[in-house]
Amino acid sequence: MDFELSDDQRAFRETLRAFVDKEILPVATEWEHSGRYPTEIVDKMKEMGLFGLTVPEEYGGLAADMVTFALVFEEIARGWMGVAGTIGSHTLSTWMIARHGTEEQKRRYLPELASGARRTGLALTEPGAGTDLQGIQARAVRDGGDYVVNGAKTWITNARHADPLPVLVKTSITEPAHKGMSVLLVDAGAPGFTVGRDLPKLGYKGPETCEVTLQDVRVPVANLLGGEEGRGMQQVLGGLEMGRINIAARAVGVAQAAYDAALGYARERSAFGRPIADFQAIQLKLADLATEIQAARLLTYWAAARADGGARVDMEAGMAKYFASEVALRASLESMRVHGAYGYSQEFVVERLYRDAPLMAIGEGTNDVQRLVIAKALISGKRKVGW
Repeated sequence: MDFELSDDQRAFRETLRAFVDKEILPVATEWEHSGRYPTEIVDKMKEMGLFGLTVPEEYGGLAADMVTFALVFEEIARGWMGVAGTIGSHTLSTWMIARHGTEEQKRRYLPELASGARRTGLALTEPGAGTDLQGIQARAVRDGGDYVVNGAKTWITNARHADPLPVLVKTSITEPAHKGMSVLLVDAGAPGFTVGRDLPKLGYKGPETCEVTLQDVRVPVANLLGGEEGRGMQQVLGGLEMGRINIAARAVGVAQAAYDAALGYARERSAFGRPIADFQAIQLKLADLATEIQAARLLTYWAAARADGGARVDMEAGMAKYFASEVALRASLESMRVHGAYGYSQEFVVERLYRDAPLMAIGEGTNDVQRLVIAKALISGKRKVGW
């Protein structure tokens, strides 16, 4: 049992850490508050190859292992969680294309997606269907060599930049519903494909999060992911396991940033003639934060390591995402309490962390859903806890 990173992983983390400290942290607060899109940061991430994290080397990607994948999201979220979002759904989508796409789809899309010349996202959620994906209404009807798609999607990250945008649709009406669900790769600029308004958000500023409308959009049959109807739900659920590791790692990054801010402030702030770090009440908060964050980190990297071993990690990723996101919520609030009134000020980083943290408890399946996934895996006997 080895709890250490490999030399390559450690070197990669140091490169990422230097990038975050130099390129993201100095501008994150100002740009987030102003609503400025992080174009320069995105361009730098392209140069670093981060858009190719989950793309195989033969198509120009990094083919990163899942622990390295988690490292990327932890470090970037430590600087600005919103920036992590620009490659979050992108890497989930590229993973799905690399894993399930036809050879022609891989050759057509993956090289430019790996370089960042193209970007992508994933359109699952609808106004009336989020957690219950089988309840989606988007419909694709075969018409000769095309599918004609009608429907609406919402909360779509990278919607304005996605080319293609994988869209979960129903290609047939069946029982159970998942057997009639497919993923279509919708190219940008297709007539009838409209990106609507940017949704106003509490946090997660930086990347756009939009409504998308599809009205009689014609999508070539060649753009059916994997070339076979009825596999969409399976393709998406496999991707969401990886996505939950992504979310867990982001949560660890946000929690770490909250802890770092609390520790630094406690050392500098004085009350009653001494640093507040000398007071036991503050020390207990710091001890709790450090312990919970390290537990969340280990759980996240355990799930990532299990995924690297080729195992299904629905329970493990669910545990990591559930626990780490709850830690991020607690850490951001406790850090605000350590800061007192200054933690409520936009001049300090803590208020942004406090606004960013709730998304991790919601995104990629709410934490209540994660608890059900965990429980069902345990009850079925497919997974167990302990040796």
